Amino acid sequence: MTTVREAVWDLVRRHNVTSVFGNPGSTELSMLDRFPPDLRYVLGLQEAVVVGMADGHAQATGTIAMVNVHTSAGLGNAMGAIVNAAANRTPMVVTAGQQVRAMMTLEALLTNVDATVLPRPAVKWAYEPPRAQDVPHALARAFHLAASPPCGPVFVSLPMDDLEMDLGDATGSGSAAEAAAAVIDRRVAARATVPADELAALARRIDAAASPVLVLGGEVDRSGAFAAAIELADKAGLPVWAAPLESGTCFPQTHPRFQGFLQPAIGLLAQQLSGHDLIVVAGAPVFRYYPYIPGPYLPPGAALAHITSDPDEASRAPVGDALVGDVGHALTTLADLVKEAERTVPQRPGPHVLAETGSGAGTGAGQGMAPERVFATMARVLPEHTLWVNESPSNTLIFQDQVRLTAPGSFLFCQGGGLGFGLPAAVGAQLGRPDRRVVAVMGDGSMQYAIPALWTAAAYDVPVTVVVLTNHEYAILKLFGRLENVSGIPGLDIDGIDIRAIATGYGVPAHLVSSPAELADLLGAETTGPRLLEIPISATTKDLIS
Repeated sequence: MTTVREAVWDLVRRHNVTSVFGNPGSTELSMLDRFPPDLRYVLGLQEAVVVGMADGHAQATGTIAMVNVHTSAGLGNAMGAIVNAAANRTPMVVTAGQQVRAMMTLEALLTNVDATVLPRPAVKWAYEPPRAQDVPHALARAFHLAASPPCGPVFVSLPMDDLEMDLGDATGSGSAAEAAAAVIDRRVAARATVPADELAALARRIDAAASPVLVLGGEVDRSGAFAAAIELADKAGLPVWAAPLESGTCFPQTHPRFQGFLQPAIGLLAQQLSGHDLIVVAGAPVFRYYPYIPGPYLPPGAALAHITSDPDEASRAPVGDALVGDVGHALTTLADLVKEAERTVPQRPGPHVLAETGSGAGTGAGQGMAPERVFATMARVLPEHTLWVNESPSNTLIFQDQVRLTAPGSFLFCQGGGLGFGLPAAVGAQLGRPDRRVVAVMGDGSMQYAIPALWTAAAYDVPVTVVVLTNHEYAILKLFGRLENVSGIPGLDIDGIDIRAIATGYGVPAHLVSSPAELADLLGAETTGPRLLEIPISATTKDLIS
């Protein structure tokens, strides 16, 4: 005899899921009853933390994330993180418990009324099975949809009494157990490719262009096209830019053809691409903009070709032609088809070097380390294959200047813009990749959005390093205020937070860092569990738009 619960865990194993991230409530207990010993349950103390950890774990491992949260209000707590997972294109199956079917019509306590409405439009699909027998089929569909390009989160509501139902004997003809076994064993291969003639035409356009340029986004990394992008750029002699506000490492940032990062503003981005007559964008939208700085979408005389796996992303682009299909296949094919060309490209300047004395050099009262000095030290000390997570918004441009990433899968960033991603994502990433060093760079404001993730790091001995840059303010908003020419904005200072006391309260050792030498020593020391390094920093002077 097979229960719905047993069929669910068989399905989870079939999709190579080894960890379930959750925060249980009473409506989830029936699912977790006699939890399988071959699976790992990772507890988070709040639902947004749970989803953030699953997001980081999935991105770091290239697997589907499995999340189990509480009904109704618990799902509501998770929604901001699910929005982020959707923007990150993270393959994720989110389940939530539901009141027993006998009391759903009564809307008894913990009934998730209109359960499929709440998570929309952040999920690709939301469903509540009409019968307990349909749970395995619904979850099988959810896994296939989550992992099909463009990847993203899906949601399934599970009435708590469904999990106990006996599906019968799998050998019985036409039985519910037989049907469950059939859907569990199904495999869906999803890799639509751009037609060969379209790629051949694009290769000819690249060959014929006087000054073509390649703009790459996070899907290059996620599709395993890192090497193909290098081959294409080298063979065709293309300069390479990183698309704005993207996660992942799309190209080696020390490569002589790498130009840097495009600005997320319409007019300024067009200025950066000035002089190019063909712009090939692969694995990113055209483009991710914020703030609004008007201007032409493209420089004069330029054409654009867009390669993406997302039909919606292709259709909403304001300019250019779009090719919809697997980005990795497209770049690999283009690298084979283009002719070899010698095109010189400008050399990207090296990291800005601060003088040994002057602004940001000292650590006296009221003066912290300059962010440039923090990142330069970290880049020098940490190993090349470190996996970085950055949620220090006001210091993003300085981070990009100082930390030159060279390996695929080395950078996680929330493409949705919602704070609360960085800390739990780093914990989840380290859980999934114990072979890599994972470092989260956090602002002291960003830390507060999902800070219970520290408890999970301590409880599971996750050796993640959390570096908190403390300036006691929402510096990013002050920079935006300067950009938008507004003043007198309340609520931008956050004094009075003892981040080290909070960390130690959750069981994470914490250190105050006052010099580059001290930072280097701490980063170089071995650790078997989590740690938090607080670094008071001087005011960020680099504008958001440069």
